[in-house]
Amino acid sequence: MKYAVFVKAGVKRDEGAVKMTDGTIVVTVRARPIDGVANAAVISLLSNYFNVAKSNIKVVSGHKSRKKIIDVIE
Repeated sequence: MKYAVFVKAGVKRDEGAVKMTDGTIVVTVRARPIDGVANAAVISLLSNYFNVAKSNIKVVSGHKSRKKIIDVIE
């Protein structure tokens, strides 16, 4: 299943994932968007949110953007 994700990186604390009314998932992570560290943090938080393994979550598009499309294999 594909989801639209908006990432807020470099904040004071990880706040997890929140689903908005339009279906977009907003993920707030403490990690800085350098060398894919924030993407790894996003995948980690989303694996807890969807209760799946990290290997079941892939970033389809938006690797270097705040707006991403992720694919979750459940």
